[in-house]
Amino acid sequence: MIVKYAYFLKTSQHYQKTKLFFYDLLENPNGYYNSYVAFFIISMVLLSVFFLIHEIDHQITHLSKILEQGILVVFTIEYLLRFWLASNSHEIILEEYEKSLYLNVRFPVLEALRKVIRAKIRYMITPMAIIDLLAILPSYETFRFLRVFMVFRLLKLFRHFHSIKVFLNILKNKRFELYTLGIFLSFLIFIGSVAIYLFESHAEGGQIKNLFDGLYWSIVTLSTVGYGDISPHTVGGRLVAIVLIFSGIGILAFFTSLMVSGFSEEIHHLQEDRTYTEIKQYKDFVIVCGFGRVGLHIAKQLAKDKLKFVIIDPLEINVLRAKNMKYTVIHADASKNGVLENAGINNGASSVLCITDDDVINVYITLTARNLNRNVHIISRANNVENVKKLYQAGASNVIRPFEIAGMVVAEYVGQPVAFEAILGIIHADSDIVMETINVHLGSDLEGKEISTIDFLQRKLILFGVISANPEHRIHKNSYQIKSQHFYFNPPAHFLLRAGDLLVVLGRIMSIEHFNSQIAKSRFIK
Repeated sequence: MIVKYAYFLKTSQHYQKTKLFFYDLLENPNGYYNSYVAFFIISMVLLSVFFLIHEIDHQITHLSKILEQGILVVFTIEYLLRFWLASNSHEIILEEYEKSLYLNVRFPVLEALRKVIRAKIRYMITPMAIIDLLAILPSYETFRFLRVFMVFRLLKLFRHFHSIKVFLNILKNKRFELYTLGIFLSFLIFIGSVAIYLFESHAEGGQIKNLFDGLYWSIVTLSTVGYGDISPHTVGGRLVAIVLIFSGIGILAFFTSLMVSGFSEEIHHLQEDRTYTEIKQYKDFVIVCGFGRVGLHIAKQLAKDKLKFVIIDPLEINVLRAKNMKYTVIHADASKNGVLENAGINNGASSVLCITDDDVINVYITLTARNLNRNVHIISRANNVENVKKLYQAGASNVIRPFEIAGMVVAEYVGQPVAFEAILGIIHADSDIVMETINVHLGSDLEGKEISTIDFLQRKLILFGVISANPEHRIHKNSYQIKSQHFYFNPPAHFLLRAGDLLVVLGRIMSIEHFNSQIAKSRFIK
């Protein structure tokens, strides 16, 4: 019966979803409602402590009793849910059962149940579980004598305040150094207590009457507090005081350096957590892998267009530059699965730009991104033409070759400095001119027309190129392949437009919008 019930829980989707829901609610810091639950619990803790303080000098009202009972119910439910989530009892039972089947021995029911109980007890004796229990018991009538322990509810805040968790993590990470410091400190206190007791206990006017007085004086002196209520009168006692004072300064300096180094180590994780929390709020954003020269210009344009984006770069100098520009940045290697997952590739990212200056790294990032998300749009940069095919095989949606494009622009406009400066101004966003695409729709006035018959100058536009998948255009020069399409840079006058082509034009937004509206009207008129 126990085994059948365990298998039922293992295969029950409703049970698994319910447990996952409460796990996200209470234990998972990345859970959607976790922060709201934490805020609610914190409010309940502070409210209950307020009632405890208020009851000292005021009579307990009926309303306060009801509220106290409500808080008690909330804390009890929370404790029971955490107790339930602490371990999967059915998995422990099934593990023992399947082990017995494999070894062909009798299923040890009692041993399996003992393991279940031990797993629950291990949770119950953890510090936070004890604090949760002490926050509940004093409110029940049977345990009213423990009411003083209600102040332990304040310790529940350790679970919900991230900054307190960070401090506890630092103490945990530096425990070896702190143990060493504690042993040295205990040794100094012991030596100081014994020494001052020996020098001062029988001296005329001595204030150290017993060993406890010596212990008290040593702790006060070593901590550099120096109340002055007990002071040495003998030369030996004063020498002991001098040694303890200098030792105390050294110990405090050492402890401070430990804390500073611990915080400096944790600050990176704190910044990462804050960045990941910010990214979770993004919807339809771009992941930019690489913040070199190309990434810098792309980020500036995305910021100008008010689009959300996240930068990933392993170089500290690039990360600092991005932070100085107030961009959201992750200091990590984008070719690793966990980095792109934390960056939100499966949670709102619409595109991934692989634009580092190393083609090998771009291939790895492309492979990783495509493996994590089959539908995300990936644009990769190729510095060498022989790597274009590899990037497409890795899963890139589009591959750009910036140096080849730059060479085509320079070669075409080498004798036209004004046009060359205009294009550079657009690239560097130094003008109010923009670059946009215009669709050649089926049945519009543009379909079947040669470039020479379209008066771009009258419309205050400049034709930069045409993007087309039509094979009849392959005869034209200045062709730049874009997967199944080609970009025809500065096409000749006899270039014949076909439905589905895209005109890449330069001009002011108002001119481009007016041209688009004219094309749309021509389709309806026909």
